[in-house]
Amino acid sequence: MIRARAIIDRDALAHNLSRVRALAPHSRVYAAVKADGYGHGAVTVAGALAAADGFAVSSLDEALQLRWAGIDKPVAMLSQQLDATVCEQAGEYGLEPVVFHETQIEALERYVGPALKIWVKLDSGMHRLGFAPDRVDAIVTRLAALERIEINGWLTHLACADDPSRPETQAQLDVFAQVTAGRPGLRSIANSAGVLGWPAAHADVVRPGIMLYGSSPMSDRDASSYDLKPAMHLSAPLIARNPIAAGETIGYGATWRTPEAMDIGVIGIGYGDGYPRHAPSGTPVLIDGVRVPLVGRVSMDMITVDLRNAPNAKVGDRATLWGGGLDPDEVARHADTIAYELFCRLTPRVRFEVI
Repeated sequence: MIRARAIIDRDALAHNLSRVRALAPHSRVYAAVKADGYGHGAVTVAGALAAADGFAVSSLDEALQLRWAGIDKPVAMLSQQLDATVCEQAGEYGLEPVVFHETQIEALERYVGPALKIWVKLDSGMHRLGFAPDRVDAIVTRLAALERIEINGWLTHLACADDPSRPETQAQLDVFAQVTAGRPGLRSIANSAGVLGWPAAHADVVRPGIMLYGSSPMSDRDASSYDLKPAMHLSAPLIARNPIAAGETIGYGATWRTPEAMDIGVIGIGYGDGYPRHAPSGTPVLIDGVRVPLVGRVSMDMITVDLRNAPNAKVGDRATLWGGGLDPDEVARHADTIAYELFCRLTPRVRFEVI
């Protein structure tokens, strides 16, 4: 019997890309497949998203994984520090580094390989990576002196786009527009939240991530309201159904007590598989076509659920932890986290299947 299993749906990924195209019809799409495709498998995701114009990853290692798999579209490296080796491989494999710090320019000034396209990142207000607006003229002067370096475009990242009521996003858009006015090159601003909530952020290139995997980053709307489809269905088997008397405690720490005589189900998944350890009692699970609540603490290999709503559930049935009719964003909210983390934290114990 297969324990924890994650089914990756390529049609759902392609569908979600089509939603990006519908929302930002005049923009190119660099699909974010960093962190192993948000836990879905970077090469699998990139193959399913072959209609994208390019891809965005974090590091050189992630970029090379795509190239070695035969993916030849543009690949931007969003947070890769540069040295001689990185620059050499970026030139050899046609990768697009994002330049966000002056130490990277020092590496580019020593670079002697093939022509290299770069993106310049501006700090428009997030204050994480990027050049301050008052440094841009000096940065451009240094880069313009490098014969092998071409500024492909300009990008920034939005800090609060998931909340349409926050004023910071418009302030960031204003800063970015002011700093890049009159400068040649593409503009890239929008992450998933920018695609969904801020048409003014679409610019030349959008960089969607979490929406491609069927999750909504927005604080006020869920994924289904945008016609996004979960691309991962995580399931595990019911391995025991136990009758428990009223007043008995369940699991480590005796944190939950049966209110009446009832059946408790044991499902073969736990934090050793990447299921969130801090998911509280009440976190939803689907089994036998109905929702049942998690009860007690999550263990390394097991979770326990209240089966009073699932009288027909039997040992061997598969329970859905997210996807397959259970919104991963809802599970994430119960566990006080985000769907990004649910997807990315799955361990090698989970068997992945692609459909």
